[in-house]
This record gives sequence, structure tokens and C-alpha cells, in this order.
Amino acid sequence: MINKQKKKVSTNRRKERIRYKLQANSDRPRLVFNRTNRFLIAQVIDDAKGATVAFAISSEKDFPEKGTNRKSKASAVQLGKIIAQRAIAKGIKEVMLDRSGLLYHGRVAAFADSAREGGLQF
Repeated sequence: MINKQKKKVSTNRRKERIRYKLQANSDRPRLVFNRTNRFLIAQVIDDAKGATVAFAISSEKDFPEKGTNRKSKASAVQLGKIIAQRAIAKGIKEVMLDRSGLLYHGRVAAFADSAREGGLQF
């Protein structure tokens, strides 16, 4: 039980540290990547307005990866392409990546690379 509490505390510290650094440079919207136990979620949030500009989740009906795991690395790649298309359609090309306390490895790195390939700059 103690190890779970330590892990939660360290994750929350990492998340707060990342958000603090991003808010100090709040001239660009945040590209937030989050994962749940079932799905992957991506949002572009404009903190100045307090509004979500673009949103994508791997549980959408028109998500390209049908019949596969919705939280895999391949799904992260597809999600990065989709959120890049939606953000560029709204006129946003430069964002800051908020990885929600997750390490930049695996699905997070695959998502970020595909969003860059889709045209977003961060």
C-alpha cells in the first residue's frame, strides 16, 4: 500500500512540475495527452480562454484502428495524426506538449512523433 501512495505522490509532483513550466510559457495552447485504462485521449486547450479547441479519443466511431487494442502504440500514432488534423483545421500550428505526468516513452513518444508528422510544432 505504501508503494502505491509513493507512486501517486511522485506522479502528482511530476504533473504539477510540468504544468507549472507550461503555464510560465502560456503563449501557445497545450496539447494534453492522457491515457486511461481503456482509451487514449488528446486535447488542445487554450488556457487564456479556458476552452478546449480540439479533442480526440481512441473510442470514437470513426477511429481508424478497428478491432485492435484502443490503447496500443499504433492507436497512439493514429490519435496523433487525428489531433494534428483537427488542430490545424482550427488554425493552430504551434502547441506545448503536456504529457500529464507520464514519462516520454512508448505511447507518449509515438503520439508526439505522429503529431509532429501531422504538422504540429512543439
